[in-house]
Amino acid sequence: MTTTKHDVPVSPSSMSWLGTDIRRARKQGPAALTRRQQARLADSVARARSFSPYYRDLYRGLPPRVDDPTLLPVTDKQQLMARFDDWATDRAVTYERVQAFTDDPELIGQRFLGQYLVATTSGTSGRRGLFVLDDRYMNVGAALTSQALATWLGPGGTLRAATRGGRFAQLVASGGHYAGFAGYRRAMHEGGWRSRILRSFSVHTPMPELVAQLNAYRPAIVIGYASTIMLLTAEQEAGRLHIDPVLMEPAGETMTAADTDRIAAAFGTTTRSVYAATECTYLSYSCAEGWYHVNNDWVVVEPVDAEYRPTPPGEYSHTVLITNLANRVQPFLRYDLGDSVLQRPDRCPCGSLLPAFRVQGRAGDILTFPADGSGAPVRLSPLAFSTLFDRTPGVELFQIEQSAPTVLRVRLRVAEGADPDSVWQAVHRELMLLSADNKLGRLTIERASEPPQQSPGGKFRTVVPLV
Repeated sequence: MTTTKHDVPVSPSSMSWLGTDIRRARKQGPAALTRRQQARLADSVARARSFSPYYRDLYRGLPPRVDDPTLLPVTDKQQLMARFDDWATDRAVTYERVQAFTDDPELIGQRFLGQYLVATTSGTSGRRGLFVLDDRYMNVGAALTSQALATWLGPGGTLRAATRGGRFAQLVASGGHYAGFAGYRRAMHEGGWRSRILRSFSVHTPMPELVAQLNAYRPAIVIGYASTIMLLTAEQEAGRLHIDPVLMEPAGETMTAADTDRIAAAFGTTTRSVYAATECTYLSYSCAEGWYHVNNDWVVVEPVDAEYRPTPPGEYSHTVLITNLANRVQPFLRYDLGDSVLQRPDRCPCGSLLPAFRVQGRAGDILTFPADGSGAPVRLSPLAFSTLFDRTPGVELFQIEQSAPTVLRVRLRVAEGADPDSVWQAVHRELMLLSADNKLGRLTIERASEPPQQSPGGKFRTVVPLV
C-alpha cells in the first residue's frame, strides 16, 4: 500500500479497506478529504506519465509532482478516442482489440484480457465511447454506492429492505456493453452475494411487460435510468404498477425537485438520485435537500467557463471537468464532461461535508407517440434510441427529431470508411423493430440530408421531442 507524507493511503487493497477509509475520511472532515484528493491526484498523474504515451507527451514540461488539477491540460472524449492506443496505460489495450470485444454480445460482462470490464456509451454527445474499467475503479464505485445506500436508508430503511429479501431491481439498457448491463452480467458470471439479490430489467421492454415483471418481482430497491423511472411513476399513479419499494434511485439524467417529489409520492418512499457518467459512475449522490454531493476523496470536479476558467460558486458553469482518481488503465484527467453545474457556496443543510452541486445537463427528453387503435399513447425514453444507435456499426454521431406525432427525422454522421447507405439501412431496420415492439402503429422514418444540429445555445440533444 502506498502512502504520502501525510500518511494518506492511495492504493486500496480490498472492499473492506475502502469502506473503512471512506467512512473515516467523512468523519475527519474537509481537510482529510482534500489530503486524499491531492495525494490520489498526484499518484494518478505520475502513473499516467509513466505508462501512457499520450499523457507522457501531454504533460511534458509540467512539475515532477502535480496535486493541483488546474495545472493539467483539458481532455475530452474526442481527443482520447483519437489517441486510444496511446491513452491506455496497459499497452495490451488497443482500439482494435476492444472494438472486436464489444462486437461480440456473448462477451458482455466477461473480463477483457482476463482483467477489465469494457463499457460503451454514446452519451449526450452522440459520439460512441469505448471505456476500459479496472477492478480498482469497480471496487471504489461499489464501496461509495454502499456508503450512499447506508446514508439514504438509515438503520430502519435497511431493516425494511432486508425483510423484503433485499431485492434490487436494476433498470438497464440491455443488448450491449453498457456499464450497468455489463456490470450486472459480470456479477451473474462471478457469483457472490450481489448475484443473489440483484435482477436486471431491460428498459427496452415494452411498458406493459415491464410493469408485469416488476409487479411479480416486488423489489425493495429500484435503481435505473431517470426517464424510465418517470414512465414507471405514471404507471404506479394509474394503478397498473403496484410495487412498494423502500428506495427509488433514478440515475443517468437530470432530475428536478418536482420529478423526485412526484416519484416519492407515487411510490410512498424515499427517492434519491445519482449524477454520474460511465467515465465516473460514483461521481455524486443526492441528499434529502435535493443537492448532489461529490465524492471528492475519489473525484475532482471543476465547474468552468468556456475558456476553462473557474466558475464562482453560486453560478452555473459552461461545462464541468472531472478527474477520476480510481481508474488507472484509462485515466480520465481533467476530462470535459459537457454539463452545466452550479456549486453551492455554503454548506448544505443536510449536514454533509461534501461539496454540493446542482446540474442542468442531460435532461431526459421523452418522445410521445399516438397509440395504434384505442390504447393509451406510447412514451419512449431517449435511452431506447441512443442504445439502438450505439450498437449500430458505422454511426459516428446521431440525432433524432420528432417532426410530427408519427414522424422521426434522423440525422447521421457516418464514421470514416463506412458506407452511408448500408448504415442507413441498418438504422432504419432497427427503428422499425423498435416501433413494432412498442406497437407504435404507422411510424414514418425520414433520412435527413443535414448533419446533427446544435441548439442556438450550443447544446447538443440526441433526441428532440415534438414541440
